[in-house]
Amino acid sequence: MSGADLDEGLHVAARILGELASRNEPLGARTTYRSGGSAALLVVVNDEDSLAVVSDAVRESGVEVLVVGNGSNLLIAERGFSGVVVALGAAYDWIRVEDETITAGGATALPVLARRAATAARPTLAWAVGIPGSVGGAVAMNAGGHGSDTASALLECRVADLVAGGIVTLRPDELEFSYRHSALRSTDVVVQATFAAPHGDAELAARSIEEIVRWRRLNQPGGRNAGSVFQNPVGDSAGRIIDELGLKGFRIGGASISEKHANFIQLDVGASSDDVAALIEAVIRIVEERAGVRLVPEVRRIGFD
Repeated sequence: MSGADLDEGLHVAARILGELASRNEPLGARTTYRSGGSAALLVVVNDEDSLAVVSDAVRESGVEVLVVGNGSNLLIAERGFSGVVVALGAAYDWIRVEDETITAGGATALPVLARRAATAARPTLAWAVGIPGSVGGAVAMNAGGHGSDTASALLECRVADLVAGGIVTLRPDELEFSYRHSALRSTDVVVQATFAAPHGDAELAARSIEEIVRWRRLNQPGGRNAGSVFQNPVGDSAGRIIDELGLKGFRIGGASISEKHANFIQLDVGASSDDVAALIEAVIRIVEERAGVRLVPEVRRIGFD
């Protein structure tokens, strides 16, 4: 959209959204990098009626939409996002344990889901304890780790389509899952998901949780980061490649490649997310020049050219 068209689109969206929307809301606190600019309009939805209003606003205005979960794979530019940001509120943060399944709202944190499953003696979801994202985000990007992923556990999900309107139930074969990818679009909101969770050994479940947490503390850094920055090339590890090129500690401004894990980029407190974006591009260029491998970012960069 041109500047004039964008202003008109935002005006239309704001009029339709009314009190549901907040203007110029900072987004940094909604990401694990804790940095970045503001959303032109932010909507936190807590019911399906609100989702329907958002859908009307998106269709009528034509402005871009960004759906935000726990922000564990997002990097927001300092200039912010000039569209409508949609986040699920507390009404979508819930878990229901049933006979052989567990269903959770889209805003539920994956570590919370994993621990609740372990408490109910359902060990097959332990892998999720190490992923700092939400249930909705996990479905959208097929999040995974520790030998499993969302696609292997998901039975079905309910998805709100902000363009066509309405909510549909989708099965895994309709989501076209692949490595860190699904067929869901940026205008789709996962409002709930049901996972296979057969009964098992409660001690095994608790032990699996402890082992994954311990492994992550030993092998991955804390602080301000978004987890793995690059997808692993087929048959290889992005972290291994970056490490072998001696890039641990490589820094641009307030962003640096972690000394603990080379596929993590740390951001200093008060530093700019634009430094992270510049470092990502520098790593892509260096790895391609020196190793002949084109790394693909796993982190979504929002608001950058």
